[in-house]
Order: sequence, then structure tokens, then C-alpha cells
Amino acid sequence: MRSTLTSKGQVTVPKKYRDYLGLRPGASVGFSLGAHGEVIVASADAPKPGRGNKRRFDALRGTLDTGKTTDELMRLLRGYDADARDPGLK
Repeated sequence: MRSTLTSKGQVTVPKKYRDYLGLRPGASVGFSLGAHGEVIVASADAPKPGRGNKRRFDALRGTLDTGKTTDELMRLLRGYDADARDPGLK
């Protein structure tokens, strides 16, 4: 999608992107450079992660009840049971 730069250095953000970013008239827009020279446009009013706002990945975050204690998990993850000479966590 293209937009033309005006003589004042302004561009119109296409509607589908304004809708996606939740941009409304008067909203602040942030710009940053990506690792490969691309320009990243984001809502400067977007909620910050970890501040009580529901983010995209928050729905994926959770806990897994394995039925094991922390010490049992650490022994398993560190391989203490694989080496008879390793004292492990006692």
C-alpha cells in the first residue's frame, strides 16, 4: 500500500492500518527504525506490556501443573539423576 508525502512532510496512514493500531484523530504515533532499515509505525498511546493491560501474548501465558516439586523438576532439568556421582539437590 502506498501513500504520497506532501510538501509539509505528511503522509496519510491508510485506514486499515489506523484501524489495526487503534489510531483516532489526535492520537500520537511513534516511529522507529527496524534492524533492516524499515520504518516501524506504532501507536504511541499503546498500553505498555506488564502494566495490567491485556496484550496479545498474555492469553498464552500460564502455568503447567506437573505434580512435581521444584526440587524434582530441577533434578530432572539439570540431569542430576543421570550422573550417580552428582550430589544434586538434596
